Amino acid sequence: MKKTLKKIVTVMLAVFVAAACLAGCSANKTDKANSATPDAAKPAKFGIVVQTGANGAFVDMKDGIIEEMKAKGYENAVFDYKDAQGDPSALTTIINAMDDGSYTAIFTIGTACTQALVNLSSDTPCFFCAVSAPVQAQVITDMNKPDKNATGTSNAIPVGDIIEMGYKITPKITKWGFVYSTSQVNAVDTVTSAQAYLDKKGIKYEAATVETSADVKSAAETLIAKGCDVIFVPNDAIVQDGVASLSQVCEEAKIPAYCSSATTVNSGCLATLAIDDKGIGAKTADKCIDYMNGKAITEIPAEVVGIDYCTFNGSIAKSLGIKTPSKDKIGYEIRIVNE
Repeated sequence: MKKTLKKIVTVMLAVFVAAACLAGCSANKTDKANSATPDAAKPAKFGIVVQTGANGAFVDMKDGIIEEMKAKGYENAVFDYKDAQGDPSALTTIINAMDDGSYTAIFTIGTACTQALVNLSSDTPCFFCAVSAPVQAQVITDMNKPDKNATGTSNAIPVGDIIEMGYKITPKITKWGFVYSTSQVNAVDTVTSAQAYLDKKGIKYEAATVETSADVKSAAETLIAKGCDVIFVPNDAIVQDGVASLSQVCEEAKIPAYCSSATTVNSGCLATLAIDDKGIGAKTADKCIDYMNGKAITEIPAEVVGIDYCTFNGSIAKSLGIKTPSKDKIGYEIRIVNE
């Protein structure tokens, strides 16, 4: 009888322990599920890193990311925005600090930021924004099958289209000039592509490289002295900081300057075929939303964002005696700035 009673008690204890374990597991699963949803007790935390906030396009991209994330349910998420202010050592410090496992994901705006994070082989997923040449910059191996725990958007510059637009607006161009920094991977890739395009057309060009923004003015003057009657500026954080002085030199010489960014048009270049900066930020955020909804990084292809419109500087055009082109003439909607 005692043995039977002992067995009954033992069985009951075993059942009780098993039930408790199952309840605990169920609670843990529920907690984990809640932590992955928007506005949980512990909200998601997203890092956003930009190489330099002096580039207005990058700031618009940051705003586009945050606005889209909030619109898709992450109103209460933490967005930790860091600006390296163009300092490579500061960028390294920021990226290393963010690689501490506390971030749900990290958004990197521009090539340098993305390379810094990807090169750490971080466990935190990277969603890059506006990397002109992701494969060439070695932040991803295949656009359609992302690796290195990274995916995002590319603003590959349509240099051929921009050059052809230049001829439609200012048809008497004979020799192109390029101002860029060799430390900017995006800029080097864009200029190389532009020069290859001009080589096929048999069109002459000269290039001048700069190390700091203070060099931009003299670089432009050198190109004009060599007979360049148009200057092209790629997406280049260093040149952007000095583009106002380049614009002044071009105005005085009565020659146009074309570029790769709507922000650079606002700063004094004549025109570009541009992406919408907030728009590419939003498209980058959508990649992160896919991840938050359960997709693996390898299942979220990187995307090349196309041309949205032509940005045209009305004030510069007036100074140079150039008429505003029509949509029919260049094939794109015209957005005039600085009228």
